[in-house]
Parts: sequence; C-alpha cells; structure tokens
Amino acid sequence: MDKIIALAKRRNFFYPSSEVYGGLANTWDFGHYGVLLKNNLRDWWIKKIIKNRDDIVLVDSSVILNPKVWQVSGHITGFNDALVECKNCHNRTRADHLIEDKLDKKVEGLPVEELSKIIKENKLKCPKCGSIELTEARRFNLLFETNIGIVDASKSLAYLRGELAQGIFMSFKQTIDTMRVRLPFGIASQGICFRNEITLGQGVFRTLQFDLMEFEYFIRETEWEKTFEYWKEEMWKMAIELGLQKNRLRFREHEAFERSHYSKRTTDIEYNFPFGWKEMWGLAYRTDFDLKSHMTASGVDLSYRDPKTNEKFIPHVIEPTFGLSRLLITMITNAYHEETVNNKVRTVLKLRPMFSPVKAAVFPLQKDEKLKEKAKIIYQRLKKQYYVEFDDSGNIGQMYRRQDEIGTPYCVTIDYESLDDGCVTVRDRDTMKQERVNVDQLEKYIKDKLNS
Repeated sequence: MDKIIALAKRRNFFYPSSEVYGGLANTWDFGHYGVLLKNNLRDWWIKKIIKNRDDIVLVDSSVILNPKVWQVSGHITGFNDALVECKNCHNRTRADHLIEDKLDKKVEGLPVEELSKIIKENKLKCPKCGSIELTEARRFNLLFETNIGIVDASKSLAYLRGELAQGIFMSFKQTIDTMRVRLPFGIASQGICFRNEITLGQGVFRTLQFDLMEFEYFIRETEWEKTFEYWKEEMWKMAIELGLQKNRLRFREHEAFERSHYSKRTTDIEYNFPFGWKEMWGLAYRTDFDLKSHMTASGVDLSYRDPKTNEKFIPHVIEPTFGLSRLLITMITNAYHEETVNNKVRTVLKLRPMFSPVKAAVFPLQKDEKLKEKAKIIYQRLKKQYYVEFDDSGNIGQMYRRQDEIGTPYCVTIDYESLDDGCVTVRDRDTMKQERVNVDQLEKYIKDKLNS
C-alpha cells in the first residue's frame, strides 16, 4: 500500500493536505489526475444511474441543513463510533477497527463494554507505540459541528452533513410535487460529506471530507426484498464493469448489532485491499424510518399518493451508496501492477481506458522542430475529442514510463518516417505492442479501442 500511495503522490493523484504545515490527519487533496479520474467515475455513475434509466432523478442539497434534521433522523444520538486512547502516547484509535485489524473479527456496533472486554482479554496494543495500557472504550459523535451567525452571542449550532440521504429526504416532497415521478422511483445525489473520523485511513480510503454518490429508491413495503436483491445484483455488475477483479470482491451481510439505527438489512460489497477486506459500497433497507420520523416531527405530509388507486402511504426505501473517494483508491489499487521489462521494474496502472485520466499522449521521437510541429498538429486534433497530453521532455522510454504510471492507454509517437508516409506509431499500455496507424485514421483507431 505504501507503493500505491507513493505513486499517487508522485503522479499527482492525491497527496496530504496542507503539507507545508505538517498536514492534518485524514485530510488529502486531489491533484490533476486524481480530479480527472474522480470526474470520470462520477460521470460514469450518473450515466448508469440517471441517463440510462427513466426512474431516478437528481438533487443537490445543501451541506448545512436545519439541525432538527439530524436530531430527528437519530444522527445526533445514534451516529457514533467507539474510541480508545493510549495512556502512554495518547494516540486515539477506533476500538472496533483495532479489534478487526488484530483479530479479523467484525465488531462494529457492539456496546462499548463488550469492545473494552475484547481488547483487554486479547491484550491488544496501541498501534502507534505498542503499549497495552488503553482506556475503556467510549462513544463519540461523527457529525462535525459548526456555527451559524457572525456575533458570538447569537450564533446557533449546526452540523456539516454526514450523509447525503437526509438532504434527499428533505427534497422528497418537492420532487413528487414537481417531477411527475411514480413509484418505484429514486432520488440521487452526489457531493461532499464530512465525518469526524479518528482512525488514520490508507490514503483517501477513510477521510474527514469525502465524496459520496448515493440514491434513495422509494418503493412499497411489500417490494423491499425483491428490490433489495435487484440492486444487489446491479451493484455487482457495476463493480465488474469498472474492471475490478472478481476474486478481490465479495458481499458481506451485516449482523444485527452492526446495522445503523435506521436499517433493517445492510449488505456491503467489500474489496480485498493490501490492508484486508474493507467496505467499498453499501446497500441498506432503511424502511420508512426517515420519512415517517420527519413527517411526525415537522407536521408536513410526506406521504405518497398512488395516482391510480388514490391510496396514500409512506414509501419504504432501498439505499445503494457508492463512496467516490474510496472508489478512486480502489481503482488505483486494482490497476496497480509491477512488471519486469529488460531487467527493470515497470510500474503501470492498468485502468480500463474509459476511466483513464488521459486517453492518449503524443510524443515527437526526438527534439526536432519538424517532428515537434507534426506532433503538435496531431495533438491538437486529438484534443478536440479526448483529454490528451503532449510531451517532449525526455527520451521515449522515460515518456512511456510516465504515462504508464498515469494509466494512459495509448501513446502516439511521431518519427521521421511519419513525415514521409503519414503514419505514426501507437503503443498499447498493457501489451506494449506497437502498431503503425495512418494519421487520417488515428482518431477512429483510438475511438474504436476505447469503445471496445
């Protein structure tokens, strides 16, 4: 994992935030290629969930909601994790993660008394200094607090959103009143959320600020099991479409003590990272908990009226959740390969070409003005269709290796023969095979390759 994080920093995918001041735990910035990759994944998700379907619509809710939203939803009292603190070095660690990492045993959601007992009985040590002198486990809330107002005396407490779901539920009435949706239907959202994590993540796997993509799919209660299985299968297909290796994916059903307060059933798709099997995506049956709670507390009718039968009822909800920041590091981990070529190690990101930040790179073989001029013309033509890079900064081997680490699927080299025969050399990232292609056919050639 250290190699993957080093590559991410070296090639400007992501790196520690505010590093000039020593950084801040669990905060990361996304660089140029990280933003491009993340945007490609987001756009793919929107295409799959919105563009290719007729039953899901989009919302983009506020990051700061009325604090009553979080109180009624149960997040102020129930959105908690357990921590232990080392008495020697004062390092704080999530109690469930300490147990799971050392004992390979899922314990998230157990009472703090049981977590403390497991830690003591197994003499688990502080992951930082190795001391066994740990405090009793205690709960802390994951919501970030903030204040609204400019005068201290009149400031009011608010929270940064810890999930997208509550903003979606707040948009439910507006959506059914204006969008002509009919059950079953979904409301989807994508954006930044915040959680007061104390466990140091692996790169952007677990962070204080993170990108989520999720939707609430509204159904009749009698349809929940069938709908749950449908979205479970769809999420698996989506994971495979991303190019993730099947043998590194699995479903894991949550036990009752693990489930959130609103969930009657939860299933994760886990990925086998270098640091173990961890949640990539989640699927939850939230029943009618949220809409019913907000309807009761606000006095606003959040029921749905069937246009055919005129029946009114509160819909139940299936929630597929996709962590975008987490998906990015999953994709990089899955794509990371080291190969020995001519007695040297070649590091390459074998991303599916449709997700690669850069689709092609154009090089002049040598620093010759005629070759450079020809290469620039080809670069400008390709740039109209795809995100393409031009490079003449080193020898051809160095330029290939840089693009390999970025995950660029095709490199186009212009040589002296190109000036005579109008052909260029296209080198495939994964096979390293080279093929001569006529310049007039180059755009079609790359398009066909990407579509395949």
